[in-house]
Amino acid sequence: MDLDERVESLPTGSGVYLFKSRRGTVLYVGKAQNLRQRVRQYVSGGDGRIRIPALMERVTDVDVLITPTVKDALLLENELIKQHKPTFNVRLRDDKQYLALRLDERETWPRLTMVRRFRQDGARYFGPYTSSVALKEALSNLRRIFPLRSCSDAVFNDYRRRGRPCIEFEMKRCVAPCCDLTDAASYEGLVRGTRLFLGGRSKVLVAELAERMERAAAAERFEEAARLRDRIAAVERTVERQQIVAKRPVDRDVFGLARRGGEVEVQVLHVREGRVVGATDYAFSDVRIDDGEVIGSFLGQYYGAAEGRRVPGEVLTSAPFDDDGALAGLLREGAERKVEIRAPQRGALRELVQMAVRNAELCLAQRLEARDSIEEALAEIQKRCRLEHVPRRIECYDVSNLGGSLAVASRVVFEDGRPAKKGYRKYRIREATGGDDYDCLREVMRRRLARVDAEPLPDLLMVDGGRGQLGVVSAALADAGLHVDALGLAKQRDDESPSPRVRRGGGLKAERVFLVGRTNPVRLLPSSKALLLLQRVRDESHRFAIEFQRDLRSKMGLISILEELPGIGPAKRRALLRHLGSLRGVREAEEPALRAVPGVSAADAAAIRRFFDAQRDGNSPAEPGSDGHFS
Repeated sequence: MDLDERVESLPTGSGVYLFKSRRGTVLYVGKAQNLRQRVRQYVSGGDGRIRIPALMERVTDVDVLITPTVKDALLLENELIKQHKPTFNVRLRDDKQYLALRLDERETWPRLTMVRRFRQDGARYFGPYTSSVALKEALSNLRRIFPLRSCSDAVFNDYRRRGRPCIEFEMKRCVAPCCDLTDAASYEGLVRGTRLFLGGRSKVLVAELAERMERAAAAERFEEAARLRDRIAAVERTVERQQIVAKRPVDRDVFGLARRGGEVEVQVLHVREGRVVGATDYAFSDVRIDDGEVIGSFLGQYYGAAEGRRVPGEVLTSAPFDDDGALAGLLREGAERKVEIRAPQRGALRELVQMAVRNAELCLAQRLEARDSIEEALAEIQKRCRLEHVPRRIECYDVSNLGGSLAVASRVVFEDGRPAKKGYRKYRIREATGGDDYDCLREVMRRRLARVDAEPLPDLLMVDGGRGQLGVVSAALADAGLHVDALGLAKQRDDESPSPRVRRGGGLKAERVFLVGRTNPVRLLPSSKALLLLQRVRDESHRFAIEFQRDLRSKMGLISILEELPGIGPAKRRALLRHLGSLRGVREAEEPALRAVPGVSAADAAAIRRFFDAQRDGNSPAEPGSDGHFS
């Protein structure tokens, strides 16, 4: 049965249709009030939209799923988009998780916590917030107005046992319920104020606070009245800083779309009580459907039940879309009140939508400019480092150890100049000598190259280090019979510095790029986009390795760390503890005292001292310099 015959056999009820390629891959998922009529529009040449032919050129089959109503079709469409990730659909990616504030009023003493997922757990969620810095600043200011506790339950119970509050109470950022310095009714008032403020209901909040202030003043509770007066003033100052966009105190979400070819940006303005209280942008690439379908598909996913977002009374869009009223009906059921969706064509609401569009255009322009900059950097890396391919996927490795112990390594992955954290890996060194960075790197490369079938090689293998580390990588590739471009990035050594002003900690040091088969390193200009990108990759691998090592260190007691010291076996450990009296004595002993311990050599004493000095400083001693020389 060809596609035309298949269309004529489709039902005329509501449901979801899935366009498939010759291989059975789902290319596009859509919903319709009348399945046969909707699919026929596509097959017969579309409805004038220029992107329909590009889709239909690849379609060889269509499947349908019948639903009781078009609202059920909308829910099913969202689930199938998440499941199949169709090429021609816009997908609100789950991996872009913004911050939110969570308030669980079922707790005895509720508190605000920062989270990255909205869950259906009975708690209230406020957000999303795109900037963690801005959120922490806002939370700090909010706690001065409504000083709820911020500590975990364990810390709360600890201070309750002590019978005295923490410094947050002295700073007037907590009312210390742990020590019974407030009552449940007063604390509930703070919780309600927090809820109203974060929900954008500032007028209701101010009215309630004013009423409480008058009651307190009438009862001659003047200190309480003064606190409420200051709280009202703080709320009003915060609200005044927000931009007024409507005379009526309405709640709206405003969606503006900007587009350049297949690149699309959607900006969401959050308007509460007539004021813009926040904005969020979403980026999409290789979009092959029209603006109306983008908006319709995006809204269905944005307000999906799994997202847990609060639905306002009005939803404004820059592009109209036809979904037979399914989305409005679904939102109305979830919000249990009227929800209006429209694309205004004139007046103040049109200007508000245009504001969202202009913001979307700005974000899109910045994203494309950044992408162009990355493309230039990748092209420069390929040219200056004589690579066979543009290094779109880069893997970088770094080894870190603590005085010869707790040896670890890291792998970070960058794709098109951006971190691809799903490709990050942590390595605990199993066989190599802990203090030998070359041996550790050799083990890591052997383990990595053994998985080349499951994890294909990148365009560029990079190592944090110089000629020595690069030689290890090159030898490992040769032993495995594999070929891929590789380089090492290292800071200039102190003995090569042209000026004594160059500090050992970096900063002013020049960077050198080491290549396989080339004696002299490549020197890139400090301001070059290529070097800045390579530095970013290298620094990220170093950060990831140090973070892993610190995590291990924090999980291990001092005794177990002592067991990690190379060359210090059970007999020497017992001698150290017996001779120096305690673990603290071992940690604080200088080299002469360590050498005086029976069975401990001068080399052992130096290694122990180096180990504990590194633990104190939080660094990795005895690491080779940037070109392989120990410093």
